[in-house]
Amino acid sequence: MNCIIIDDEKMARVILKTLCNQVKSLNIIEEFSSAIQAIKFLNETTVDLIFLDIHMPDFNGLDFIRSLKSPPKIILTTSDPKFAIEAFEYDFIVDYLLKPIEFSRFEKGVQKAEKFIITPEQAKPIEKPIEKDIDNDFYVNIDRRLIKIDLPSIYLVEAKGDYIKIKTEDKDYTVHSTLKKIEEKLPDSLFLKIHRSYIINIKKIIDIEDNSVLIKRDVIPVSRSKRPELMKRLDLL
Repeated sequence: MNCIIIDDEKMARVILKTLCNQVKSLNIIEEFSSAIQAIKFLNETTVDLIFLDIHMPDFNGLDFIRSLKSPPKIILTTSDPKFAIEAFEYDFIVDYLLKPIEFSRFEKGVQKAEKFIITPEQAKPIEKPIEKDIDNDFYVNIDRRLIKIDLPSIYLVEAKGDYIKIKTEDKDYTVHSTLKKIEEKLPDSLFLKIHRSYIINIKKIIDIEDNSVLIKRDVIPVSRSKRPELMKRLDLL
């Protein structure tokens, strides 16, 4: 089985490599200190098994799992037992190894992975959101005037109390409405709510760092619960 290791601690990766090298059926093709680096790799490469740490900065193991479109078999490696129940809600997770990992326990986990067959029902592929059938523009009521706004020109919508601010390439508009109401009008192919107060046009993202995105000159926070969905939607190279 071709496998990769994801763990932010170098010594942990060394130990896992040593364990893997003792099992003839395992072939380590890459290792990563960052889950985000691994996502980029998996967009281009198919693997059979991932050894994944849970506790990692910024983007932890469970965030990583939620961001995968077609997950392979996964063996979690961690020193924290409290995530075991949540982890086994995912059918593609075949084992949960507690550090320090003994070889006999490691070997048993690999044997589980070898016997594990993912059926279409088990895989539970993430359904793509149904795109809204709407036009490329809509009207907003401002000071008793109906103003047409071109949807692709919108790069940010921000909630401000009883109002929302719609920012476009040319002009900003303040409208008496709610974020939920405008979210229903925006196509999923372009827009994503990344925070309780912000909806962004994902095509307008300039940069992503830690838990924020840069759009035009605006630095927008990304809530932890929305980060996996954002990473899933990006076309990573």
